[in-house]
Amino acid sequence: MGRLAGKVAVITGAAQGMGEAHARAFVREGARVVLTDLNVTRGAEIARELGDAAIFVEHDVADAADWRNVVSEAEARFGRITVLVNNAGIIGPVKGLLDFTEAEFLQVCAVNQLGVYLGMQAVVPSMIAAGGGSIVNISSIAGMLGTAASANAAYCASKWAVRGMSKLMAVWHGKDRIRVNSVHPGYILTPMMVAATDESGGGAADAIPLGRMAQPEEVSNVVVFLASDEASFVSGAEHVVDGGMIAG
Repeated sequence: MGRLAGKVAVITGAAQGMGEAHARAFVREGARVVLTDLNVTRGAEIARELGDAAIFVEHDVADAADWRNVVSEAEARFGRITVLVNNAGIIGPVKGLLDFTEAEFLQVCAVNQLGVYLGMQAVVPSMIAAGGGSIVNISSIAGMLGTAASANAAYCASKWAVRGMSKLMAVWHGKDRIRVNSVHPGYILTPMMVAATDESGGGAADAIPLGRMAQPEEVSNVVVFLASDEASFVSGAEHVVDGGMIAG
């Protein structure tokens, strides 16, 4: 029996990077997984690789109707949802306050903040019907403090919002046996992060006490734990995966 046997999970942004790593880890641990993303070609390819335990649904996380469709597809294929991993996110342009436009700000917050809110709103009824569940919201170390890891004000604002919403939902829905936690990655070797640094990400490693960037699977290990029954009394907490970067 895998650590996630019997779980039905929705993982957003699952066509690459951390989301792909989470999906592969979940299936490996026995979960049935709904992968969602706007990248239909790659998302569907990953779902096919993962076999009968996975399906792909095209999904804009900032669209409430799309979220309703994801829940409907998940329940029709696998039953009630018991895990939600709100992983989808964007960085946006790397600009200072005076150069960042209102449209750019709203676009980042639509994906990173509104998308997380809509996801919880859509999935919680299914979890209540299932008798409980686990929500894992992927924030960032930029949601822990003001830091150079914040590419712009919108990214920082949205990642702090994810942290705050996670705490509030943990309080509101603890009675429903729903646990809600936030995960705060530092510099992770994903396509999005590498594009913002260099081909290897090596330049960013100078700021990390462990001396390297993390592989996406190292974040997945924490997400699997929080989704599993091993974390049955863990809720409303931040879980930092940054190699000690913000410890100083």
